[in-house]
Amino acid sequence: MDVRNGIFLPPEGITVTGAGTLPAAFDVSGFAVAAMGEAATAIARLARHHGGARADISIDRDLASLWFGLSFTPVGWELPPIWDAIAGDYQCADGWIRLHTNAPHHRAAAVKVLGLGADANRATVAAVVEHWNGQELEDAVVAAQGCAAVMRSPEQWRDHAQGRAVAGEPLIAWGSARAYDAGTSARVRLASAGRPLAGVRVLDLTRVIAGPVATRFLAMYGAQVLRIDPPDWEEPVLEAEMTLGKHCARLDLKSPEGFARLHELLAGADILIHGYRPDALENLGFSDEELALRYPQLVNIALDAYGWSGPWANRRGFDSLVQMSCGIASSGMTEFGASKPFPLPVQALDHATGYLCAAAAVDAWRESLGGSVRTARLSLARTAVELVLTRPSDPAAPAPVLGTFTQIPEETRWGPGLRLPAAIRISGLEPFTDVPARGFGWALPAWP
Repeated sequence: MDVRNGIFLPPEGITVTGAGTLPAAFDVSGFAVAAMGEAATAIARLARHHGGARADISIDRDLASLWFGLSFTPVGWELPPIWDAIAGDYQCADGWIRLHTNAPHHRAAAVKVLGLGADANRATVAAVVEHWNGQELEDAVVAAQGCAAVMRSPEQWRDHAQGRAVAGEPLIAWGSARAYDAGTSARVRLASAGRPLAGVRVLDLTRVIAGPVATRFLAMYGAQVLRIDPPDWEEPVLEAEMTLGKHCARLDLKSPEGFARLHELLAGADILIHGYRPDALENLGFSDEELALRYPQLVNIALDAYGWSGPWANRRGFDSLVQMSCGIASSGMTEFGASKPFPLPVQALDHATGYLCAAAAVDAWRESLGGSVRTARLSLARTAVELVLTRPSDPAAPAPVLGTFTQIPEETRWGPGLRLPAAIRISGLEPFTDVPARGFGWALPAWP
């Protein structure tokens, strides 16, 4: 990603239309265009590999900004609340802290540390948190396997051991190449210049936003995406958003039967995209080395929150927490004169990392067709390093307006809705999927 004079430049050869700008302490709309541009360029390279002509690529800046929010609007019904009732920012004795409690087990960890019961609400949480030292509370919640982050300034993050570690990592960390002949696969022969990922099997072991964004993008260009979730995983606000184009199944990986089925799926997969932290990978027996040994054909793309080195490499995290940790929420508070943490207007770290993840997967797949298989690792915190190099948005710039665009009617299992048109245009390719958004667990844990 190319940052010059405090703004992102799109990859070379991409035409940008529109002028919409999300108001933020950093160049978020440029970030959206740049990240989408990387994914689009990777798809165009793959199409050329399959005999296509050099493609013209354009990205609508307004649409790119809007896709970094929610692409789907329900008609005649409502999505559930985005956040759990006690998730959010709280003032502590020496600053601010964010509690992420959307998952039931993360909520349980937070209320247990605070000495509250299951009936805790924002008022009761705030009354307890205000007496805590922020760092002590963050440490206690994390130790209880919950999710929390104190607000740090950019300077504090740069001086922090994890901030230094992440700054030293590459944006996309590529592993060593290994030889493998994928050219004889029947699935490979399904691909064409107009549908460059047709027949490619993608096993999606990600949740929340970044990984699902990546696999949704791959599905639009023909990939067969199989998403696996635990038996009890629920994420209702994002089901219509992130299950588009995917067969979604459930597996209990803690059971011998579920674990055995997962290995069967890996044996038939071309690309694995997962969001397991390094220690979780090791515990599952899914180290890069083990996967390469058992499944030499597999392109393995991994992403996490806080990076792959440093003392927080195994820490749970989400976009909103990384924004608190790395100085983004603090910068917004200063830029807009706010009295509390002021995050980005969208979950930009998630979305940008998702498109970069898709770009890495496509490039790695293209290289595997030539006999060389590689792994790649990305993280939200490392993606944030690029964003904080930029300057605040121009306050006079026009904001993207949803009503400017003709949205596409879409039927889901919850009811009708409207989907944004594509922000990316690649000549000779039409992004589409025949698999509607159906939510979690509707498919069998088997390749279609």
